[in-house]
Amino acid sequence: MENTTWMTNHTERTDFVLVGIFSQSKHPALLCVVIFGVFLMALSGNIILILLIHSDTHLHTPMYFFISQLSLMDVMYISVTVPKMLMDQVMGVNKISLPECGMKMFLYVTLAGSEFFLLASMAYDRYVAICHPLHYPVLMNHRVCLLLASGCWFLGSVDGFLFTPITMTFPFCRSREIHHFFCEVPAVLKLSCSDTSLYEIFMYLCCVLMLLIPVIIISGSYYFILLTIHKMNSAEGRKKAFATCSSHITVVTLFYGAAIYTYMLPNFYHTPEKDMMVSVFYTILTPVLSPLIYSLRNKDVTGALKKMLNVGTVFQETIK
Repeated sequence: MENTTWMTNHTERTDFVLVGIFSQSKHPALLCVVIFGVFLMALSGNIILILLIHSDTHLHTPMYFFISQLSLMDVMYISVTVPKMLMDQVMGVNKISLPECGMKMFLYVTLAGSEFFLLASMAYDRYVAICHPLHYPVLMNHRVCLLLASGCWFLGSVDGFLFTPITMTFPFCRSREIHHFFCEVPAVLKLSCSDTSLYEIFMYLCCVLMLLIPVIIISGSYYFILLTIHKMNSAEGRKKAFATCSSHITVVTLFYGAAIYTYMLPNFYHTPEKDMMVSVFYTILTPVLSPLIYSLRNKDVTGALKKMLNVGTVFQETIK
């Protein structure tokens, strides 16, 4: 009996409580249904895009390889945060254990870091394609693409292995309530009763570096791209170049804008409500918007989708 009581108390002490966005809503049930719908849209949109790129040989190019990697990251990204949040709301339970919190934090930080560098790789790919088209097959061959993608995943995992163990080893003797819908690093740090200022400075510098390097690559790539586009004589060529780049710029603006707010702005700009709203934007809305941006504005993808639908229709008619 005593052992059971001790284990119960120990579990309660080590569990965190996620004070999510549903507690801020006047209509939590409706919000839950909306988020579930958005979650399904994000999953289906990104999975369909991955399948299209994999199945259509016309999409077996470096640009679409990186888009498929981005879609894979977005599927994993939204799956780390949203299912737990929805299940907690349905079941009426909002606790998360210390190990589960650490695991979700690691996955989230890894995926976010990987996506930063992947967006930079995509900008470099567009730079080579537009500024050096004759050398494009050599400079962006299959081996180079695999190395770039692997490097993005590796650098993201370095982030995860760096921040997660340090954050989770701080003593938590304040309230166990995390004012967020998942275990985000800044939200968890607020619960620590020790001095985290030195670690916060270190984390800030790392985040600046992680954002600065990709931003320099992206800015440099698009600077040379704009110069090349300006020199083009063909209006059709300029239009096509702008079309392929504008989709990427839109995703970069959405993702980096939210990341800069979360990790680079001083604390007095932050409130739990604002932080949750920004996190909703880049953990839930961005994975939904990315496949729409890359598919609706891209003739190759819409063509591949129509071809897949036509094949499906023909197959159904054959069965009948």
